[in-house]
Amino acid sequence: MSGTHQRPEAEGQVRDAVRGNWVDSWAPQWTRPYLRLSRADRPIGTWLLLLPCWWGLLLSMANNGQAYWFDLWIFAGCGIGAVLMRGAGCTWNDITDRGIDGSVARTASRPIPSGQVTTKQALAWAVIQSLVAFCILITFPPAAIALGVLSLLPVAVYPFAKRFTWWPQIFLGIAFNWGALLAWTAHSGRLELPAVLLYLAGMAWTLFYDTIYAHQDKEDDALIGVKSTARLFGDDTPKWLRRFLVATVVLMGLAIVAAAPDGNLLALILMIGGPWAMGWHMVWQLRRLKMDDHDRLLSLFRSNRDAGLLPVLFFAIALIA
Repeated sequence: MSGTHQRPEAEGQVRDAVRGNWVDSWAPQWTRPYLRLSRADRPIGTWLLLLPCWWGLLLSMANNGQAYWFDLWIFAGCGIGAVLMRGAGCTWNDITDRGIDGSVARTASRPIPSGQVTTKQALAWAVIQSLVAFCILITFPPAAIALGVLSLLPVAVYPFAKRFTWWPQIFLGIAFNWGALLAWTAHSGRLELPAVLLYLAGMAWTLFYDTIYAHQDKEDDALIGVKSTARLFGDDTPKWLRRFLVATVVLMGLAIVAAAPDGNLLALILMIGGPWAMGWHMVWQLRRLKMDDHDRLLSLFRSNRDAGLLPVLFFAIALIA
């Protein structure tokens, strides 16, 4: 293709990518479309998938008061797996949405609608990422492996949810917080109540941040008939976000109380600081919310990396206190 007839976005950045990201600055040219499919140029999603994994691992360690060398591999394996499965999930999402993304301003520059890769190439890339992630998963205990395989079901269903429900964010929450269950089980060898409560807290958090994110697309979504909580809530969004905030903090607090070892009051207090600090971060987001300011919405959405890291910090301090 001659330089004078290049597609506007084919060789450039995806519209909502982080400017100056490593993919568009340093990655070999031939890899960039595939890395963009995996959202490697937009790392916030990987963080949002990874952080519940770390919550589950650290809370499970606090629960039984034991730390093993294998926990270092769980910690690292969850990180690598989050990169791979977020990439595979996003690739699958772009394949299923290939008829929609071209009609939405924010997504029209993605690799498939902009013609950077074919659907077959994207599908092959999704399979490769999934197989490498599976190689990591099979190093975990059997119960965790079973949970990991089961997680493929919500991952497969999520891209279709916005076609049949006003609450697709629930399906995203089911998929994105599965790591809380998996990492707890990878450490302890079994799934227990605190992990389930932590999982539900993560789902409430997902409803919070992804409703903020969905407000960027509400006009385009309305035109093409795609459903979301942003469209459902409309001007009542702040009220709903406050409810999700409270649910996140309360459910995480209950998970901590259920997991806290008997007699270790200091550890309990320190761990409770996690949802307390996270809740205040979410309050800060609410105070800055402007539902028609796309740059502000994207900035607030990305700030949830820091919100989710706060429980990780408090849980880790509690373990060494």
